Amino acid sequence: MSIWFKNLQLFALHPAWDISVGVLEAALAAHPLLPCNAASMQSQGWLPPAPDSGCVYSQAKNLLVTLGVQQKLLPAAVINQAAKQKALEIEQQQGFALGRKQMRDLKERIADELRPRAFVREKSIKAWLDPMQHRFIVDSPTPKIAEDVASVLRADLGEFPATPLNTQTAVGAAMTKWLLAGRVSAEFALDQDCELIGGEQGAASIRYVRHELDGAEIRSLIKGGKTVSKLGLIWRERLSFVLTDQFAIKRLRFQAVDDDAGTDRSRSREAKADEFDASLTLMTGELSQLLNDLLAQLGGLQT
Repeated sequence: MSIWFKNLQLFALHPAWDISVGVLEAALAAHPLLPCNAASMQSQGWLPPAPDSGCVYSQAKNLLVTLGVQQKLLPAAVINQAAKQKALEIEQQQGFALGRKQMRDLKERIADELRPRAFVREKSIKAWLDPMQHRFIVDSPTPKIAEDVASVLRADLGEFPATPLNTQTAVGAAMTKWLLAGRVSAEFALDQDCELIGGEQGAASIRYVRHELDGAEIRSLIKGGKTVSKLGLIWRERLSFVLTDQFAIKRLRFQAVDDDAGTDRSRSREAKADEFDASLTLMTGELSQLLNDLLAQLGGLQT
């Protein structure tokens, strides 16, 4: 079970909000992930975030939770094909084609019949509550999935005052300034990926991958009106990532972490638990410092 986050969707927690591990555990344990029933297409609920843990893994003040999602896969093409075949049979019996409403009703009936036999896909979404820094961080590449996790927490807890992080300086404007200057700060260095977008609706975007970003071509595009929507950065030579103009972090990579570490199944349960705990300590410590340094470059949070 990997602990390392790969994408960060960032939320601010209200400074006055606090919750004990016991209260959070009880609320989440009352909503475990259950299999999709015959009538539903999706099921959501909480999973243990660590081996042999409850629904909350607590370390110091850091709280780790995992939302599980089961989804039935029933492609529209499968429903349409089955409905088409059934419609031909009915047409032969009654002597005329089905009307639009009859066809719509038939598709709904076919979907109901196929739903219990649909394939089920399960995924898990890790999230980290950091009460000390008043942050909620979801390991997801998309804001919608992160909002779904926050919504489930809000429903299970009664309240969960998490809102997207907003900085004093617009992230896109700051990234554009950094790229034009060819440098960021002592803590951050430019990597080799970026995306530029035009200021007008529908304007073309330009993406650079594994490309030196200090050339005259890029500066010319910026001076011509393009702004930076994504920028690859390296933090203190320890983390690399892509920052977006929506203040999300993608393709996060811990330079000192071996992707193959932790795959030895012969290790004892105690050894795996110790490794998980050590990895969480390292990850949360590094990410807390990274976010503090990033916020400092962006003027802090809006108040």
